[in-house]
Amino acid sequence: MVESGKYVIARYESHGERFEIVVYPEEAWRYREGKERDLSKVLVYDMVYKDAKKGLKASEESLLKAFRTTDINKIADIILRRGELQVTAEQRRRMIEAKKRQIINFIVRNCVDPRTGAPHTPTRIENAMNEVGVRIDPFRDPEEQAQEVIKALRRILPLKIARALIAVKISPEYAGKAYGMLSRMGDIKREAWLPDGSWIAEIEIPAGLQPKLIEKVNEITHGSAQVKIISKSR
Repeated sequence: MVESGKYVIARYESHGERFEIVVYPEEAWRYREGKERDLSKVLVYDMVYKDAKKGLKASEESLLKAFRTTDINKIADIILRRGELQVTAEQRRRMIEAKKRQIINFIVRNCVDPRTGAPHTPTRIENAMNEVGVRIDPFRDPEEQAQEVIKALRRILPLKIARALIAVKISPEYAGKAYGMLSRMGDIKREAWLPDGSWIAEIEIPAGLQPKLIEKVNEITHGSAQVKIISKSR
């Protein structure tokens, strides 16, 4: 029923059961990225399956248990946003290339040759990435991947990255989630827990990640965190 390259399956697991919908690959990814809002352009069939390849439909009872509704549009929205979405080989190739361009642009903006103080050209960075065999994950954040790429490139290319030191204060209910996110984005230089359970820390990050860090902290804490830029260096 599902033709390779023409249709793909979006899959979501909940309450020990699997739910699948059959979708058009390009439109499905556009929907996931917020670029498409019309589900009629995304869904191949207005049906939720427990096994789309076999044509086995999910029961109403299982849908109500997992989604609290049998509305196909509400269910499809959850599956597309939270579930696993297959990609075609061509989609994957384009996604990797787009992510590679984003990583290269990040490095150009944030790194310099310490011998000259000038940035490396995109071509030089791309050639170095090819030489060291950098692998790009099409699904991971490009700026987070850029830090790993920079470490790999330093084996053959002199690179100095601009850094920023950020201070944060986060209330107890959000501290655990924020800690995990911040430790992935940079290096926690110092931290402490206050008597009320709040967490304060200083994190060193690539300067180019500053807007993203502030955005993510505000998203996690619903705007309640305190964020301050202590210093920047090039």
